[in-house]
Amino acid sequence: MTTLNGCFCLIASLVCMAPMAHAQVTQRVGGEIVSVNGTELRIKDQAGQLVTLRLGDNAIITARTPTTLDAIVPGSYIGATAAPRADGMLAASEIHVFPESMRGVAEGHRPMERLPGSTMTNATVASVTRATKPTARSTMTNATVASVAGNDGTRRLVLKYNNGEQTVLVEDSVPITLMSQGDRRLLVPGAHIAIGASSQANGALVAERITVGQGGYIPRP
Repeated sequence: MTTLNGCFCLIASLVCMAPMAHAQVTQRVGGEIVSVNGTELRIKDQAGQLVTLRLGDNAIITARTPTTLDAIVPGSYIGATAAPRADGMLAASEIHVFPESMRGVAEGHRPMERLPGSTMTNATVASVTRATKPTARSTMTNATVASVAGNDGTRRLVLKYNNGEQTVLVEDSVPITLMSQGDRRLLVPGAHIAIGASSQANGALVAERITVGQGGYIPRP
């Protein structure tokens, strides 16, 4: 009887855990807001399909606005999406500059699950110098700029973080945005957004992190 009770409890525990595990699944959704009704958010995704989500109670909302390489100065805390070239150097495909209030967010260097072959690095820029043009694959680097050098055109950024550093090449054509903290007032029809949503046991999507593009910038999921 004890054995049977033990088995029953184990099975019951596994059944209870399944929905919890499912609720932890994160999905990336990107598109244009169609309507906002209370906590219900409807967007048209990149495939033209309508997607309905619920806005999470503690959803984190940020805005990103286009800027230039001049916004990156010594001491800036940045995020750089990059890709390794054949010679091993990282070539940036996008950079965002964090506000002072977000300094230190996710500091370090790690792979990005949503972009196979790419990485995310949060760090401090130690130097920026003139460099040659970069090529191919991607990574993400978030860091603080320690120094900046070089003229207009491709630049070499040395990004330092806890116990390590990465060198990233940045062409003048690479999109650079200023990131700022936002709120629900940014969620209006026509706004372009990228969402990190949790998938609930009943199939519903709850928006936990939202990036809103401004000034013509369209965030990618």
